[in-house]
Amino acid sequence: MIENLKQKIEMLIKEKNVLFLAHNYQRPEVQDMAHHVGDSLELSILASKSDADIILFAGVHFMAESAKILSPDKLVLLPKIDAGCPMADMADEESLIATKKKHPGAAVVSYVNSTAKVKAHSDICCTSANAVRVVQSLDAKKILFLPDRNLAMYTASKVRDKEIIPWPGYCSVHDNLDAKEVIEQKAAHPDAMFMAHPECRQEVLELADYAASTSGMLKLAKESDSKEIIVGTEIGLIHRLEKENPTKEFIGFRKMVCANMKKTGLDDILHALENVDEHAIQVPEPTLSMAKKALDKMVAVPRNF
Repeated sequence: MIENLKQKIEMLIKEKNVLFLAHNYQRPEVQDMAHHVGDSLELSILASKSDADIILFAGVHFMAESAKILSPDKLVLLPKIDAGCPMADMADEESLIATKKKHPGAAVVSYVNSTAKVKAHSDICCTSANAVRVVQSLDAKKILFLPDRNLAMYTASKVRDKEIIPWPGYCSVHDNLDAKEVIEQKAAHPDAMFMAHPECRQEVLELADYAASTSGMLKLAKESDSKEIIVGTEIGLIHRLEKENPTKEFIGFRKMVCANMKKTGLDDILHALENVDEHAIQVPEPTLSMAKKALDKMVAVPRNF
């Protein structure tokens, strides 16, 4: 049954000239079928450079939106249209416009985990891999950073010469991890390295050997001499970590599961390929052009992992 499903998907991918992208947090079987697995920005850039006619993005809504913004002439499909990001929804266009008026002169930095409308009203976007360098690249001394308060505070700890105003949003998966759970896991694995995503709380990051994006974690895991690594991010990354580092043990936190990232199955991939109109992502003008400026500025800034 599964093999038949995979064959149908592969056939349609070839017939329709599809680039199949999957985020690091997707289900293992989805990751294994994708042409590329990575973080949201990495995949969107790959999409923009591809000669594929269709981009199939196994992820959540803001990721497919970003791919569409960077590849406006391509058809971008999201297999589960209702796969959203609660953190992205914590910042909306109207609230951002009102908040900007309260902080005249502040530059607006929006995490890529935001809606297209929010990006359109931002000076520049960032990812967890380049947030520090994005903020450092700006002339403004006051930064309105949204929607993730934890990434904002992490960035503020690295950039001391600017005032960073954090938006009150957060990722429920990363923010749910507390110091007590980390201490218990470290005690159970005393020789393990602990790496945590900057979307985690400050109390968790203070216990980490390294704070890094998913791409940074993949790099660290390959380069580290540690044979045991505790992973402070969504559990889906462990599948790729284990594939790329078969001699190492990765310890995750069972509670760190994003329900939206796990919505997409292979049957959804097939359905999207068979019913493209139902899964096409649209970003209307002028939102698309305005958001693209913020994303283009971000792409030009190096990552800090």
